[in-house]
Amino acid sequence: MLKYALLGFLNYRPLTGYDLKRIIDTSTRHFWHADLSQIYKTLKMLETSGLIMSSIEAQDERPDRRVYTITDAGRADLKSWLDAPLLEMTPLKEVLLLKVFFSAGTSPESVLAQLRQQRSLHQQALAHFQGQTPADIEHNAQQMGAQPLDALYWDATRRAGILYEEMYIRWLDETIIRISQQRTERE
Repeated sequence: MLKYALLGFLNYRPLTGYDLKRIIDTSTRHFWHADLSQIYKTLKMLETSGLIMSSIEAQDERPDRRVYTITDAGRADLKSWLDAPLLEMTPLKEVLLLKVFFSAGTSPESVLAQLRQQRSLHQQALAHFQGQTPADIEHNAQQMGAQPLDALYWDATRRAGILYEEMYIRWLDETIIRISQQRTERE
């Protein structure tokens, strides 16, 4: 799926691999992230497949940079993927849930400490989403050369991030209370 994230961003404008990493880290990271090495590996595959092309751009007093551009075939592939219905839910892989599932093998104190740490991380993520405004997103869309409707869709994913973090924090709070109560009843 990284293929389509890269094609999607390149559909806005030509970008370097480093640009793509920076944009992913500031936009889709909460639902689709990638390491720089994954990005370059996927860019190579996309270029070999004819979905993108690259050119070397000379820079004064700096190393040359490789700029990637989507091809017509890449646009067609992206559109085909966007139009294809998702007929199944994406399977969830959540390390914390796996750990909690098997946590009877450790102390409640250890579990509670991990849950509280995760709560802090999810609270930070929630604050990040809440700190972004639709106006900020619209500004970013304009800078990318995106269409006006893109800002609406981008904000919809931000809103999904808010709702997800709120749900996760509620679950963490509930689970912390339940484990704490169980521990109290045993004492």
